[in-house]
Amino acid sequence: MIAFVQGVLEDKQPTRIVINVAGVGYEVFIPLSSYDQLPSVGTDCRVLIHDHIREDTHQLFGFMSEDERSAFVMLMGISGIGPKLALSALSGLSVRELKVALIEGDVKRLSSISGVGKRMAERMIVELKDKISAGDALEAIAGAADESPEAMTMRDAVLALVSLGYKQDEARKMVKRALDSGEVSDDVEEIIRKSLAR
Repeated sequence: MIAFVQGVLEDKQPTRIVINVAGVGYEVFIPLSSYDQLPSVGTDCRVLIHDHIREDTHQLFGFMSEDERSAFVMLMGISGIGPKLALSALSGLSVRELKVALIEGDVKRLSSISGVGKRMAERMIVELKDKISAGDALEAIAGAADESPEAMTMRDAVLALVSLGYKQDEARKMVKRALDSGEVSDDVEEIIRKSLAR
């Protein structure tokens, strides 16, 4: 299996690139999120690869980050989702947005992806929600750039409940209910006590 391809970027388009590796041009299909991170044509480029082999086809799918590749493989694990639809999902939503939509059961957000209807969105939620680790879920919910005190407090409270054995989705809902009640301060321990009381 091919893990990555490194060479000169010969051509780039929003859905595909060609990389020249020692005189051999590799066609690699990419999501829009990776296209935005590509260097200029004619420069050295390294792309992570998912090598997709079937009886009648052999295609390379490329990603600029491991998060993108992992999300692609995760999506491909769902019955009815092939590589083109998985790429479409990553072109429509960032990995963080996709994880948040799955964790929160946001059918409407997932249905906004080209080629994904309501039933497929519901299936994605059912099959993938529990495959997202607690750490990934907390990072996705808080957002990489969102380090506000409220976000950090919520993340810490959810993490504490997960460590007590609650599922991440249940823990998040418990904390959200406690915060929405307006009866708690920003103290993590108090939020956990209120969440457990409810």
